[in-house]
Amino acid sequence: MPLVSSVLARTPARVRPHLVRHRELVKFALVGGTCFVLTAAVNFALKLTVLTDHPTTALTIATTVATIASYLMNRGWSFRARGGRRHRLEATLFALVSVVAIGVNDVPLFVARYALDLEYPHISHLAQEVSDFVSGMLVGTVLAMGFRWWALKRWVFPARPAEPVREPALSGSPRG
Repeated sequence: MPLVSSVLARTPARVRPHLVRHRELVKFALVGGTCFVLTAAVNFALKLTVLTDHPTTALTIATTVATIASYLMNRGWSFRARGGRRHRLEATLFALVSVVAIGVNDVPLFVARYALDLEYPHISHLAQEVSDFVSGMLVGTVLAMGFRWWALKRWVFPARPAEPVREPALSGSPRG
């Protein structure tokens, strides 16, 4: 039994139709959750080692790594029934949307750190890390996710156009 069927079989009957109806969104959210964990792991690994004084750079690198994984998972799973664009064009559009989304993701952290001075020595190390997590990983991710959902559906993986309606060919000769 495939994984999706197994999960649906264990889902309450009242919820099942909603999951099926919004399956693209559910898949997008699962990919996003996976990429969130990847972003957090890379971000903290960088912040705690080589980029201790550059939290925005660490978040940008972490988000970029997760974005590459996101493209592969969204193309192969979330939006596999959409598109129809040439692979190179689709990848280019995904990259452009992702660059904007990475900027959207970084803005709350940048504002918290550099506009609101939510960094050590103005606040404790613990408060700084909590602020970084909330502003960069939570607020930034939610804003970027909303933008990505809209932009990916609109420009990168648009709905395939409906098949053209073909008129049946007339057989025989016209009668007068």
